[in-house]
Amino acid sequence: MKRIVTIQDVSCVGKCSLTVALPIISAMGVETAIIPTAVLSTHTMFNGFTFRDLTSDITPICEHWKKENIQFSAIYTGYLGSFEQLDLMKKLIDDFGGKETLTIVDPCMADNGKLYPGFTQEFAFAMKDLCSKADIIVPNMTEASFMLGIPYKASGYDLSYIKDLLRQLANIGAKKVVLKGIEFAEVQPEIGDVKGKIGIIAYDKESDSFSWYFHEKMSQSFHGTGDIFASVFTGAMVRGKSFKESYSLAANFVVESIKATLAHDDHNTYGVDFETAIPYLVKNL
Repeated sequence: MKRIVTIQDVSCVGKCSLTVALPIISAMGVETAIIPTAVLSTHTMFNGFTFRDLTSDITPICEHWKKENIQFSAIYTGYLGSFEQLDLMKKLIDDFGGKETLTIVDPCMADNGKLYPGFTQEFAFAMKDLCSKADIIVPNMTEASFMLGIPYKASGYDLSYIKDLLRQLANIGAKKVVLKGIEFAEVQPEIGDVKGKIGIIAYDKESDSFSWYFHEKMSQSFHGTGDIFASVFTGAMVRGKSFKESYSLAANFVVESIKATLAHDDHNTYGVDFETAIPYLVKNL
């Protein structure tokens, strides 16, 4: 059985990070190893959450794994909370990566034009350094802008702007880039009329080619959907799906999960009912 290691925090209540990645990747038929970077009582949308930093445990875990000659089909990093953790991930990729190991970095640090609380532009540039060691990165539009040190554009861009953005992101070092959260206000001749939709445009640096997938935009957004996307994408790539198949499946699963959530009149805002949508995921692998 193939094995993915994912490195993120654990929120004991709240659907994000490891409490999303572990069940989703496991349901996809891939062994899921974890390194928890911190333990929180809830995710950060709640007030008064507890937090325990586990940075000091990362190196001993990795050293034990090296002694046991444990290997991975893929390394997948998500939310990382400090400069030290970024440096530790670079070492982990050096120690456990290689030609047979796919490295995927989700630079989870910003959305809607703003960095998450506690992060700075300096941190975004440090995340850029980690992305240079990845095979594939999966930023959203905000994260891409902060890593490149350019103004965030919420709208008013065209396909040529996105292509230039993707090439700049690939020049950081990754072979492939998946850029999420793209919305066009006008028809793009090469893509067609996707007004009212939201989607992904991806770039393969080795072939200098672009691909895309657009889908319906849901009426409400939820915490943790980026983690769901990255988890499905990583699992699908390891299962042998093509690059485009993987990011399309990930996007579709997010949509299905949101639909399942909105079907409940009393749905909450701290996460989506991805559990309900898992049969859809397994069926479409």
